[in-house]
Amino acid sequence: MLKRTSTLRLSLAALLVFALLLPGAATSYHTGIGGEQNNAGEVIEDVAKEGCLCHNTEADNTVQVILDEVPYGWAEGETYTMHLQLIGGPEAGGAWTGGFSMRVSEGSLGGEDVQNWEGDLTTLTQIEASANVADRMWVIDWTAPAAGTGAVTFWITGNSVNGDAIPGADDRWNQLFFTLPENDGASPAGLRTLFAGDGNVQAPEPDHHGVDLHHMGAKLRAHWLGLLGFGAVIVVVAFAGFLLRYGFSTSYQGRSNQLRLRYHLNRRGDQ
Repeated sequence: MLKRTSTLRLSLAALLVFALLLPGAATSYHTGIGGEQNNAGEVIEDVAKEGCLCHNTEADNTVQVILDEVPYGWAEGETYTMHLQLIGGPEAGGAWTGGFSMRVSEGSLGGEDVQNWEGDLTTLTQIEASANVADRMWVIDWTAPAAGTGAVTFWITGNSVNGDAIPGADDRWNQLFFTLPENDGASPAGLRTLFAGDGNVQAPEPDHHGVDLHHMGAKLRAHWLGLLGFGAVIVVVAFAGFLLRYGFSTSYQGRSNQLRLRYHLNRRGDQ
């Protein structure tokens, strides 16, 4: 009887732990996310517009949402290739590193290693294979709508995670919103970079920190020989200057005395 009671207690404890972990696992969408979602009983009408509330309730400006190669205006039917990148947040480790949810008011979205959420061409998110890229970068294609549509609004939510596949305090997200006007001939030419965040971006650590002197071999010897040669040239130039300055000092002194004498004679004649 006692053994049966202990087994029942262990089963209930395991079930409780599983129940606690289940909501977190259910709301970790490394395979992509978009549109309407349910978060702890509350409805998120659009993740791209409202944010990834399953990870944290507030956006975090330490995460930089960067969109590169953005035009100043759009032309009918043109396809614009842009690069979306997330910088900041937890270290990129574990099985997953980040993801995003994007929506446009007009036009259609596509790209590399991305997908339209539930077939909606105005939405875009990562796929499972691109949720574990170390640089948290995705290539996005946007095809402009028909002429006369007017300004197009873009909504992007970027999620930078620690890779444990469970929403937690370490995960961070931020949002980038902007409007792209229709090109009426007055829009500037060229492309630009848009970003949202505090701008505190640190350069990545180098892959290596120089070369060990013991492994430089002939290159190191050539370096020192070059320095010795340069030093020898400096010594020769200095010696030549010293010789020119003091090697004929007697002649210089005699000529100097003649100049002084001529100066005194001229002054005496003037007086």
